[in-house]
Amino acid sequence: MNAESSLNSQEDSDLLYRMRHSLAHVLAQAVLEIREGSTLGFGPPIADGFYYDFVLSSPITDEDFPEIERRMKKILKKGQRFYREELSVSEAYGRISEMGEPYKKEYAEELVQKNELDTLTFYRNGPFVDMCEGPHVDTTKDIPRDAFKLRSVAGAYWRGDSNNTMMTRIYAWAFPDKEALDSHIQAYELALQRDHKKLGKELELFSIDDEVGRGLILWMPNGTVIRDELEKLAKELEFKAGYQRVATPHIAKKELYETTGHLPYYADDMYPPMELHEHVSEENGEEIKEVYILKPMNCPHHHKIFDAVPRSYRDLPLRLAEYGHCYRFEASGAVGGLVRVRGMCMNDAHIYCTEDQLKEEIRNVIALYDTSYDILGLKNYYFRLSTWDEEDPKGKEKYVDNPSAWEKSTKVLAEVLDELGRDYEFAKGEGAFYGPKIDVQFPTVTGRYESVSTVQLDFAIPSRMDLAYTGSDGMDHTPYVIHRAPLSTHERMVGYLIEHFGGAFPTWLSPVQVQVLTVSAEFESYASMIVDRLRGHYVRAELGSTGDTVSKKVRDGTVKKIPNLLVVGQREATEQTVTLRRYGVKKQESMSLDEFEARLLKTIQTRSLDFC
Repeated sequence: MNAESSLNSQEDSDLLYRMRHSLAHVLAQAVLEIREGSTLGFGPPIADGFYYDFVLSSPITDEDFPEIERRMKKILKKGQRFYREELSVSEAYGRISEMGEPYKKEYAEELVQKNELDTLTFYRNGPFVDMCEGPHVDTTKDIPRDAFKLRSVAGAYWRGDSNNTMMTRIYAWAFPDKEALDSHIQAYELALQRDHKKLGKELELFSIDDEVGRGLILWMPNGTVIRDELEKLAKELEFKAGYQRVATPHIAKKELYETTGHLPYYADDMYPPMELHEHVSEENGEEIKEVYILKPMNCPHHHKIFDAVPRSYRDLPLRLAEYGHCYRFEASGAVGGLVRVRGMCMNDAHIYCTEDQLKEEIRNVIALYDTSYDILGLKNYYFRLSTWDEEDPKGKEKYVDNPSAWEKSTKVLAEVLDELGRDYEFAKGEGAFYGPKIDVQFPTVTGRYESVSTVQLDFAIPSRMDLAYTGSDGMDHTPYVIHRAPLSTHERMVGYLIEHFGGAFPTWLSPVQVQVLTVSAEFESYASMIVDRLRGHYVRAELGSTGDTVSKKVRDGTVKKIPNLLVVGQREATEQTVTLRRYGVKKQESMSLDEFEARLLKTIQTRSLDFC
């Protein structure tokens, strides 16, 4: 990219930001016109538009959107100019009191106190005034009237804290022009059709029940098949790569997480401790209390397995793997579907190695990731090297304070990526508290990128837990630990794959791999024989519904996204053949049962992305 085009791109980005920010103020002005007495929260630009939070005098639904949009377009047409005003703190407090905005007042007082400010900035357009840093467009006529659209209404806690007031958040899209807006809306509607929450319900993959608890997934039979197949894949790849499997409990004493140092960083995301009256002291007769915690991560347990027997440098690298269950009490507003949950099963492993082995082990991990993604047909991912932010004023609260170890371990990860010729970006402030990490970013159906997999280099916890191995010099040495999770958690990975495949999984991963449909009831015996024969090879085959027409049976099987439908009638029963209808393929094929079985078993064995 040349300098001029880069500059233009930045200018366009800045203009779009100002447009979206200005539209947020226009939205607030329109809402206050139809809901007098409402008060304001925040109204920032976001990746695809903007939103504004309100405490409304009376509710707003999407039925009100046409009227709000009409008023917004009227404001844009008026050409209201955005005026910047910088007021002293006392003047600003007076202004906010006149506006009757208690939440703005709270935020203003916090800004002044934390940053020792002498002034606060306001922007005025028409009758609307908001405490805001900007920037904005010069006039509302600079904003196209056909390039925004209100999207949805949602609840949002003030400042994101569930202890605070619940506000009404109105989301909207905004783009440079109508063509870009229409294109985005079309992609969004397609994404909704592939949404894992929608498809998860339609395909009976998983359920979430309030009596069980938010963020705690009930895997139904179909979804459990997908989990099991992913776990089987991971176990096979890890076995070939020299991993050893372990199993650890769901709980541990509080002291374990105090020793590792996790507790200060994760306390807010942990379930409340369980205090148990364990036993009575033989010395003084007092009751001994023990405090247990639902484990939020597997690594402390794996470290204890490493420490359970003496280790030598000849034992390293030691690779311990587990699909371990973990529990994190995510904030209520963050929990959603399979992406943010409170109970998860993690494709976890920890590699204990010497410093000399680090780079080779990280290269091997990335190669394992590449193999996994290739089997699943996942492409267009990139790497993000996440490290600490030494300039963060709260850095000592968020990270282990060891600048030289951070620099050294970050350099190791960067060198591996460079040597492998991988493109990556740096992300300061996104590292784990105990070391830097490589996050693998995948595109969602909406085009947004999210972290799915991670490789973390831990230079801190092994020494805290006194982990050691005997070196070739006969002395004790502290191992490095690599944390890795190529298939993430079952929850996040299945959610991602549902959307990636649109619910139409390849045959090896599909809950039902083959459904046999009969032309009439008299051929059920032949159909049942096929089902039994395939199930004898551990194929997930089933007999289709009876009593319906063939066209309805095919339609039902297609709605369920079953990859292979076999239709059998008189000719098939006589000739021992089948008629195959593959999902998404209009043309049907006739072949012998033997040929179909051979093709099917090869497809499953090789984990082909084809249906058969």
